[in-house]
Amino acid sequence: MENRYDIAIIGSGPAGLSAAINAKIRNKSIILFGNKDLSSKLIKASKINNYLGFHDITGEQLKDNFQNHIEKFDINVTNERVNEIYSMGDYFALMVNEICYEAKSIVIATGIEYTKPISGEEEFLGRGVGYCATCDAPLYKDRIVTVIGYNKEAEEEANYVSELASKLYYIPMYEGNYNLRKNIEVVKDKPIEIIGDNKVEKLILKSKEIYTDGVFVLKDSISPAQLVPGLLMEEGHIKVDRSMKTNIKGCFAAGDCIGKPYQYMKAAGEGLVAALSAVSYLDSNNRY
Repeated sequence: MENRYDIAIIGSGPAGLSAAINAKIRNKSIILFGNKDLSSKLIKASKINNYLGFHDITGEQLKDNFQNHIEKFDINVTNERVNEIYSMGDYFALMVNEICYEAKSIVIATGIEYTKPISGEEEFLGRGVGYCATCDAPLYKDRIVTVIGYNKEAEEEANYVSELASKLYYIPMYEGNYNLRKNIEVVKDKPIEIIGDNKVEKLILKSKEIYTDGVFVLKDSISPAQLVPGLLMEEGHIKVDRSMKTNIKGCFAAGDCIGKPYQYMKAAGEGLVAALSAVSYLDSNNRY
């Protein structure tokens, strides 16, 4: 299958890149989801002195070294947002807009999620709350929809949904000009809570209320627990053992998303361990 891989890696920071390199060295087919510019936090570092072998290096220089390394191994970054991951038993289904990728194992290396869920967001996930507007828009044909956008990319999804919905509200969580269809109502307000009975009925804002049948929350990234249903968390981080195994078979995690200290070298080392564990898991399954 064209979209099926041995290992899918979510995140293009030091942990994700390290996992990708080490999985590729061991001849596994991989797909790496993330930002083609690699780690946005990394390039902000003015000087790094605690990364072994690279003292007095800037974040920009280290990022360039990372880029050269993955290019050497012919590793490409798929610049797409993974909206949901489902464990299907012997493989994982990764939902990316209208495309479904499959992988026998996954490595989560998404870093830290800084945007806290809106009250009610997790409660109504799948019951009126979604993270992929282009995926679920047909469910809201001739209905009232609200899109909470955290970046410019959300505008394209909102425009698409507006072609199907009877009414669409767009709540931008960023400043700038908005490239939206004329039938979309822009609401500059702060979302406070999503409420309803068995499904979404209303969005409470700081200064008003919106009656809506669905709410799409379009962030740069979502928390691992929302990304992978059933994933065990501990104090805001993914719970893993020393081999980077999570509570879900075939699912591994590495980097800032599994806990402190938030350091590049730690993340890279954990990415290595996660990749080796995923390789061992795959090889073990192939013996039978």
